[in-house]
This record gives sequence, structure tokens and C-alpha cells, in this order.
Amino acid sequence: MRRRLLLAFALLLAVLLPAAPASAITNGTADGGAHPNVGGLVSATQYSDGTWIYCSGTLISPTVFLTAAHCAEGDRVAVTFDPDYVDGDKVYYGTFYADPAYPGPTSDAHDIAVVVLDRAVKGITPALLPTADSLSGVSSTQQFTSVGYGAYEVTNSPGGHQYLYDDVRMVATGTLNAVNKTWLRISMNPSTGNGGTCYGDSGGPNFLGTTQVVAAITITGDAVCRSTNVVYRLDTPAARAFLGQYVTLP
Repeated sequence: MRRRLLLAFALLLAVLLPAAPASAITNGTADGGAHPNVGGLVSATQYSDGTWIYCSGTLISPTVFLTAAHCAEGDRVAVTFDPDYVDGDKVYYGTFYADPAYPGPTSDAHDIAVVVLDRAVKGITPALLPTADSLSGVSSTQQFTSVGYGAYEVTNSPGGHQYLYDDVRMVATGTLNAVNKTWLRISMNPSTGNGGTCYGDSGGPNFLGTTQVVAAITITGDAVCRSTNVVYRLDTPAARAFLGQYVTLP
């Protein structure tokens, strides 16, 4: 889910997915140095709340950063891997390339993009990609580790829900709900012990269990970030065709 909430999108999600009051991102904790290959896209201008990061992503080669196509803010972008970003921290510049088929239909949105960095990132081991069609038979009890810089708390006030950000990389674990040809739906319901993602986590990874394999990237979910994390599979022919232009596939 992208850094800033579009009202019409939120209203649509509220209709499609049941919403419940939320007090915080479900069971999330600060990631620290656990996933150093997860980074954030840094805005050229500071947001009104004092923050900078608007989307998340993952280093998948020393020069390629994976994210979502709907995170496009221009051809040239900045990426940070700082777990607690403040203005002035190190960033890597690169060129944004979205899947040219985006936006596709609901059946396959092609919501995937890369940033080709101007220079290689040193000292960070890239994450791994899944093999072809390896997620089709995944167990219903499979857990996923979601990482990103999205909203850390959702408050409910008379003026509506407010999404709070602090540019800190967070991590949470959720359990598979459903699989289709291009999407995974992951529970982030805290009543069942699951955690999940929110706005600003778009493009960020959903690792297969505790591995370094990025099964899918975060795209959307319910309007108050409490029920379902909807993620785009990376083992499909379409995703692999796009990624194969930039990295060697497993």
C-alpha cells in the first residue's frame, strides 16, 4: 500500500473488505538490522508530518531494487536502507522502471517495478527470488514475514482514521489465507496472532517464512490495515518475464 491514502481508494476498500477499529499495525515490531536488504523510496520533499519515505522495496541484486509499479513518482528516485531514516542519511539514486503492462486487469495487475541503481550497493546481501510456480501449492499454514516502512499506527478519531509514520523499518508475520494465479492473501488479523502491512509498505517484501526468499510484494489490503495483506506473486510467468530483464532468475 502506497505512502499516502487516496480517499476514493479507501472508500472502495471499506466496501470490499470489512473494517474494524485499529490501534496499531498488527503485531509489528522495529526490524532493526534483521532485514538490511529492505529499503524505502525517499521523497524529494518532506511530508507535512516530518517524514520522507513513501514506499518500500527490496534489494534483489547489487544494482536492482524491487518495488511496486504504483510507487512511481518520476523516473529518478532515491533509495535508503537505513532502518531508521532521517534527512541526510545515505541514499542511493537510480532510475525507476515499471512493468509496461501496468496497470493490468484485476486478474494480473502487473503492479511490479524495479529501480536500477546508479552504483552497486556494497555490504548488503540481496534477497532471493522464488523459483517458477513454487507458490501454487504452498501450505495453508505457511507464514510470511512482511517488512516495510509503512504506517506504524492507525488511530480512530472523530475526523476519521489517521495513519502515523516515523520512517522506521518494521516487520510482522502473517499466515496465508488464499492463493490465486497472481495474488496471495495473507492474514494480518491480530486476534489470530498475525501481523501485517499498511500504507507505505507498498512494494515491500513478503518473505517465505523466515527465509530470504521474497515470495511476493505488498500491493494493497483493507482500508484500516487490520485484516488482509494482498500481495503480488513473484513466481508467475508475468512477474518472471519482467524481472528477467534485470536479474538472473532462479
